[in-house]
Amino acid sequence: MKQQVVVIGLGRFGSAVATELVKFGHDVLGVDSDMNAVQRLSNQLSQVVQADAIDEETLARLGVGDFDAAIVGITESLETSILTTLILKRLGVPRVVVKARNEMHGDILARVGADRVVYPERDTGTRLAHSWTSTAITDSLDVVEGYAVSKVSVPALLIGKTIGEAMERGDFQLALLLLARGPRVTVYPNRDTVLRDGDVLVIGGELSEMDRFFSSVSD
Repeated sequence: MKQQVVVIGLGRFGSAVATELVKFGHDVLGVDSDMNAVQRLSNQLSQVVQADAIDEETLARLGVGDFDAAIVGITESLETSILTTLILKRLGVPRVVVKARNEMHGDILARVGADRVVYPERDTGTRLAHSWTSTAITDSLDVVEGYAVSKVSVPALLIGKTIGEAMERGDFQLALLLLARGPRVTVYPNRDTVLRDGDVLVIGGELSEMDRFFSSVSD
């Protein structure tokens, strides 16, 4: 569903989120106090304005309170980040997602009304640690503690084997969610499908089972 989203703070995090949202078809208003950032994104976002994030009157005039969601990417000034979050909730934005510098910052943001707090640096480190199990893992998402979903290039030892043979050979408690073969993606692929070089798998399960699985297929 197409949404109207305001992104406040157009640094690396904010600009990346804003441009991706546009690619997905959403209307994005970018707000930053730096004119260079505004000019850099002027041709990529639906609308970009230079404004002070804690100027409540300006945000109100921009109609931010009528937007579906807001994303705050400011971490240079904790005070600005916190006050911006507070103002957005006071203006009635139903969903406010805020980037936090650390756990204490995130706790304060949650207390002033942030609907979701994200920790990009920490989460990137977590994904790297989870993907360290095998060079086949190209990305990993921590779902809940102890469980993850991993994107995997099919290991060489599994090429030519069926999915059933690959996943059931060690009674692994894992779920094969997707098989990507070139541009074609299959959800819950048939266990008789033969794996080919270049296939990409998306596997979900407990981290200990991931470790056991990839240890068994490592060269």
